[in-house]
Amino acid sequence: MTLQPWPSQWPYPLWIAHRGGGSAAPENTLAAIRTGATAGFGMVEFDVMLSRDDVPLLIHDETLERTTDGVGEVSAHSARALLQLDAGRWHGPAFAGERIPTLDQALDCLLALDIIANIEIKPATGFERRTGEVVAHAVAARWPAGVRPPLLSSFSMDALEAAREAVPDLPRGLLFERLPEDWAARVRAHGALSVHCDQSALDVQQLRAVREAGLPLLCYTVNDAARARELIAAGVAGLFTDTLDLPQRCAT
Repeated sequence: MTLQPWPSQWPYPLWIAHRGGGSAAPENTLAAIRTGATAGFGMVEFDVMLSRDDVPLLIHDETLERTTDGVGEVSAHSARALLQLDAGRWHGPAFAGERIPTLDQALDCLLALDIIANIEIKPATGFERRTGEVVAHAVAARWPAGVRPPLLSSFSMDALEAAREAVPDLPRGLLFERLPEDWAARVRAHGALSVHCDQSALDVQQLRAVREAGLPLLCYTVNDAARARELIAAGVAGLFTDTLDLPQRCAT
């Protein structure tokens, strides 16, 4: 049986720029979000973690060294201190001075650009539930009524459950590296809208099972055109990519 594309009622784009602007800009910055939008993406993905004083900020790692000129754990610093760090120079001199954005700044940027986001709740260890709660409340407070809301996801089921309890109406996706045997039961228990997983750990049988369950499947991180075409043909609903010209390459 040939699997067909997802029905038109799936409300999010197929292509999603990973960490805002893929490899073309410093990850999880406003520059990255603008880069993704300029490249034609209607949806971007970024990660959100809490500062010591519970301000949600865009950053992937629990520590600062890889993507900023700071040192130590994100959760050990105040938002005021984190917002002074350079989060762009590591990517190249053109981005020197780019700051870590707050979630509020990122949401305002999305609205100004008229694009949507997959917000990955990325809690520091021990802050799972608090991060999910704060992120959900921040999105609900900032996002206009009647506008398609961001899609929340997380590897932390505790964080995602806290987000659900805080703002039940926000759409959520369960995020896995490899689909566990009980993925369907977890989706039912959580009331998730979608399933997200590592494309390199996905086999045909798993893909078919998700499809037959009637759930949209989103795959990360797809940077190869041949693999992207294969997943699209199989009916995957979303592809996260670092390669911003991949949609054009797959269309030819």
